[in-house]
Amino acid sequence: MTFNPEQKCSPPVPEAQALLTLDLAALVANWHSLARRVAPAECSAVIKADAYGIGLEQVFTALLKAGCRSFFVAHISEGLRARRITQDPAIKIYLLNGLLLSAECLDLIASHALTPVLGSVPEWQFWTQSPQSHALPYALHINTGMNRLGMQIPEALSLANTAKPALIMSHFVSSELPADPQNEKQIKSFEILRQAFAGIPASLANSSGIFLPQKPHFDLVRPGYALYGGNPTPDQPNPMRCVITLEAPILQIREIQAGETVGYNATWIAQRQSTLATIGLGYADGLLRSASGSQDKTGAYGLFMGHKCPIVGRVSMDLTIFDVTNVPKGELQPGKKLQILGPDLSIDELASNSGTIGYEILTSLGQRYHRIYRQS
Repeated sequence: MTFNPEQKCSPPVPEAQALLTLDLAALVANWHSLARRVAPAECSAVIKADAYGIGLEQVFTALLKAGCRSFFVAHISEGLRARRITQDPAIKIYLLNGLLLSAECLDLIASHALTPVLGSVPEWQFWTQSPQSHALPYALHINTGMNRLGMQIPEALSLANTAKPALIMSHFVSSELPADPQNEKQIKSFEILRQAFAGIPASLANSSGIFLPQKPHFDLVRPGYALYGGNPTPDQPNPMRCVITLEAPILQIREIQAGETVGYNATWIAQRQSTLATIGLGYADGLLRSASGSQDKTGAYGLFMGHKCPIVGRVSMDLTIFDVTNVPKGELQPGKKLQILGPDLSIDELASNSGTIGYEILTSLGQRYHRIYRQS
């Protein structure tokens, strides 16, 4: 089965009320930039959660053509989607969430050349003792501080002379905070594990881990967020290129007087005569309700021809209202587009103004947008 990367997803323009442009060339440039930074370590790609909302098939195809040879997903269903695009067993597809102890699960993984990341002794025993999988590759996930998935360090060390994984890995707790002592603690623990599993490739760094001063790149790094344009260095300028632009045409413009209220439960009251613009995009499309603006809280904003336009009132399911009073009247008219995300309005800024993180913004991107995938 082949996948056509030119295929457009979601409704066509006449049916959609927002346009999501996804720059695959920028995404590939981000991968190349990270690969150069970590060389000679291998740079993989994390494409779980529909490639962070961008589109697993489109992202997988683009990075495959760019030279990426190792990918990480969370669920078997995601691994199967990727494997349908290429049956080449040299292209590694790792399952981060490990292995459910069932014959059906094991058969799916083994028959589609997926590589489970085993995070417990029972998982390891089940995989290595099963006739259909005992000789197939697997990775070991070892807990160095996250306490989410992974073997405890003593458990892993007890297997060091027996287990023959294709990869050992762990996960940073606070790599986006370079001064956090937890980073150094985890690196030292992982060094011990690497010595115990001598000769076996090792992986610790996620997007932010790639930029830590200790350069804990080991043999393979696993960027996700940075590939899609998120800032892996929150205290510094973003070194990654913008991948996502989200725009919506204005549906209606209205004037209201000082003292009038806006939106559900009248949480925003105009302090002056105001001009409002409504767009056909709401929390059903991934513009979070927490982006709402009220009398007590400044919410997120959009950009209209370079002018900052704050969200006023509550974001509703299908509609959001912006204060466009400061936009010159001659520039305003229905049909013109207001930008929610783009080169001048980053994922991280929208997230901060919505009281969340950019990962949630990305993975909440809805299916009602008209999506355009740019290859160059």
